[in-house]
Amino acid sequence: MRVAYVSSDPGVPVFGRKGSSVHVQAVLRELVRGGAEVHVVTTRPGGDTPADLADVVVHEVAVAPTGSTAEREVALREADAQVDGVLAGIAAGGGLDLLYERYSLWGTAATAWASDAGVPSVLEVNAPLVVEQRTHRELVDEAGAERCARAAIGAATAVVAVSGPVAAWAADRAGGHPEKVHVLSNGVDTGRIVPAADRCGGRRDLTDSSRGRVHGRQGALHFGRDTSARRVRQVAPAFTVLFVGTLKPWHGLDVLVDAFAGLRARVPGARLLLVGDGPGRGDVLALAHERGVEGAVRATGAVRPADVVRHLHDADVAVAPYPPLDDFYFSPLKVYEYLAAGLPVVASAVGELPDTLEHGDAGVLVPPGDADALADALVALAHDADRRATLGARAREVAVERHDWSVVVRRALGFAGVPWAEPVDTPVAEPTNRVSTGSTNETRVSTGSTSEDRVSTSSTTGGGRHG
Repeated sequence: MRVAYVSSDPGVPVFGRKGSSVHVQAVLRELVRGGAEVHVVTTRPGGDTPADLADVVVHEVAVAPTGSTAEREVALREADAQVDGVLAGIAAGGGLDLLYERYSLWGTAATAWASDAGVPSVLEVNAPLVVEQRTHRELVDEAGAERCARAAIGAATAVVAVSGPVAAWAADRAGGHPEKVHVLSNGVDTGRIVPAADRCGGRRDLTDSSRGRVHGRQGALHFGRDTSARRVRQVAPAFTVLFVGTLKPWHGLDVLVDAFAGLRARVPGARLLLVGDGPGRGDVLALAHERGVEGAVRATGAVRPADVVRHLHDADVAVAPYPPLDDFYFSPLKVYEYLAAGLPVVASAVGELPDTLEHGDAGVLVPPGDADALADALVALAHDADRRATLGARAREVAVERHDWSVVVRRALGFAGVPWAEPVDTPVAEPTNRVSTGSTNETRVSTGSTSEDRVSTSSTTGGGRHG
């Protein structure tokens, strides 16, 4: 099978480190694993090609340098116009069996070419980019961007949207065919991200310094020697709370720091690990200093996607502390990575996260923006190894069964009528040895099962927010 993957948004470096880049690489990886000959058409290849994607053929489309936003929009439309010829050239070398496009603000040529050529196409929509560009950046030709959205969505064989709100937005622009729009959340590579081997089923005991209050109830919590055969007694490292993502306000990092201060008051040995970077880093660390917990907070800075795994293995619980947001329409990659690592997850009950966490069976849900509730949930998990084990086990099951990228890609292609064989190297659920961390500088539509990071972008293109 020969596949063309199109990403004409320069805000999404195909081989970069952004959440959007991780998403692109994951889809490419599944296509390659399935035996496809993959051609990437992009305006921004990004960094070095990962070794397992070395056989992917990259076709770079140039974007003319510009000054103003209006000029930039014109240049991006002109760059998109080149895609037609690139696809024709690829097809001339042996035909094309599938076109897979990541929706971009000014992209119309790819799905139009596929429609004319009789090639099935999948358009992946990660955000309502017209709204996002207008609200969070700058958009001069909004009417033109709307026309592009309607043209791209209308010409696609199938449209997959990462959440219900995004699907509704796309269905309104589907040219009277909302039935071709499907909800399909982001995924995770459950073969690469596996639970740490020494998590002992999630039962990492706490040191004596962690005894204290739980949900306001005073009293010593005695973690003496357990003689049951199923529990492994060990001196555990400090209880570690993990956040992975871009350090920006809409991730609720102020709430997280306040909650962590509450956790430290009752679990003195607790630590907070922030994996990722962003413009909010200084504010987060300043707030930690103000709350008196800066010595227990570690911020790694930006890390390569491949290095996230070792930080997942250093955690006891992972958080997605989103504040109340009117436009929570994304599908957070971080949450699926947490699940795949077999970590207990504490997340805000916003958007589709309650469904993702099975309304409490695969994670703990707290009211968005409520630092006290988040702190209470973390304290309770700190003192309940069995609960952590139960949540972590179910989290892993959910990741493998519903959110592995092989499942996501197969369903996406199926919506377009393209059969897809199971990859040869199917995901495995076995844990890996724990890896020590080091300093390193993230209408009606068909529905399906439902990673952010919200990304910084150029002034005229977005690529979508990734929780």
